[in-house]
Amino acid sequence: MKTDFPANRPPQSSQRSRVSRRRFLGEAGRFATGITLAAGSNFALAPMVFGAEKSRLKVAAVLTEFTYRSHAHVLLENFLEPYLFNGKLTSPGMEVLSFYVDQFSERDMARDVAAKYNIKIYPTIDGALCLGGEKLGVDGVLSIGEHGKYPINEKGQQEYPRKRFFDQIVAVFRRSGRVAPIFNDKHLSYRWDWAKEMYDTARQMKIPFMAGSSVPLAQRRPPVEIPRGARITEAVSIHSGPAESYDFHGLEVLQSMVESRRDAESGVARVQFLQGDALWKAASDGLWSPELAQAALSTDLPVPNASAGDLIRPPSQGDPFVHHAIRVQYRDGLRSIVLGVSRGSGIKWHFAGRVAGESKPLATSFHVGPWQNRNLFKALAHAIQTHFRDRRPPYPVERTLLTTGVLAAAMDSRFDGGRALDTPHLSVTYKARDYFKMRELGATWKMITEDVPQPKGIAPNGDSFTLKP
Repeated sequence: MKTDFPANRPPQSSQRSRVSRRRFLGEAGRFATGITLAAGSNFALAPMVFGAEKSRLKVAAVLTEFTYRSHAHVLLENFLEPYLFNGKLTSPGMEVLSFYVDQFSERDMARDVAAKYNIKIYPTIDGALCLGGEKLGVDGVLSIGEHGKYPINEKGQQEYPRKRFFDQIVAVFRRSGRVAPIFNDKHLSYRWDWAKEMYDTARQMKIPFMAGSSVPLAQRRPPVEIPRGARITEAVSIHSGPAESYDFHGLEVLQSMVESRRDAESGVARVQFLQGDALWKAASDGLWSPELAQAALSTDLPVPNASAGDLIRPPSQGDPFVHHAIRVQYRDGLRSIVLGVSRGSGIKWHFAGRVAGESKPLATSFHVGPWQNRNLFKALAHAIQTHFRDRRPPYPVERTLLTTGVLAAAMDSRFDGGRALDTPHLSVTYKARDYFKMRELGATWKMITEDVPQPKGIAPNGDSFTLKP
């Protein structure tokens, strides 16, 4: 998910407003009693949460590129410095020792960050994982295959090298005779067969494997919880970003909300990409509900002085607000749709579902906090660090295997003129796990408010934050 699109790389943040991670770790005993905010803040931070500091894990980062507000930036800053999660200043408990960077752009941050944090940049993935030696030398691998100049194919998919990264990481594991947990940013691949191969390889080699979106971990407003085992009959997810790259996040929001329904996940039977008149014909045919979409959108309207009913309407009734959709028919009969809308700058995320026995739809929005989508990555970093420590993902990688397959099928449908495609290969089955402890519940936004300046470099809590003994 692109967090914004700056034309020029901003300068690195000054060091006067932060305590470096290494200094912080060295003085942890002094800081453990409590930390306050600078710049006149009235909030006091909770005591530091230490992530197994006595045995910090070694991490390698395999990156497409490292530029301001790229995924590499907004994920790694929460590995290089303490960060706020649910209102608590949290130490990552990890040591990033190596980078592999596939592309160095004119806005590159990798070299400066590596020099500042004593991280070595290796010319190969093998070198980064082995720390220049012959065998695996790290305890966890961040594979961040997002951003950079990569081809866009005829289906509109950007051909990020996530499968190539995975294969080279696995080659090191095979040679070394041991494995380490991997996090794969976003969907597994733009190709289903490659994604399935990655998943099968991880299972065969017993590699702890985690992937996916940051959005399901965001604060829900209102704080809706779908009861485990509920019978969900219909669901809608809405996002305010472009097709494909943001459709993935919309699918992950959808799947994260419906996966705990009755009888567990059994997969997807049919996928269709819809736009224009075909989208609204599907609504009139009862394949999706504009009223349910209105309920979702009403939780956090992206357009001032408008109602959800004014926005979720056919083009014949005004300028189109919904510009495309992905219809997902689950094998157990659940009807669902992901809608892409034209306002919100890629920072609006909504869900609504009808649950048997409930008179009204359950609806919520996923609040990203200040600084557009940048702060979403605090909770994701926390979940990845838990994955590395526990050697088990907090939620099943099958979630992202399924959303990867649905997205690939949707792009096939789009290329084929919007034809509905049967998807017998998406009979992905799994049982959901409770990941409540991995979610941001909102306490952080009492400390990082809209008034806190966004940092220009590695400073996950803002340039106005100062750690004080």
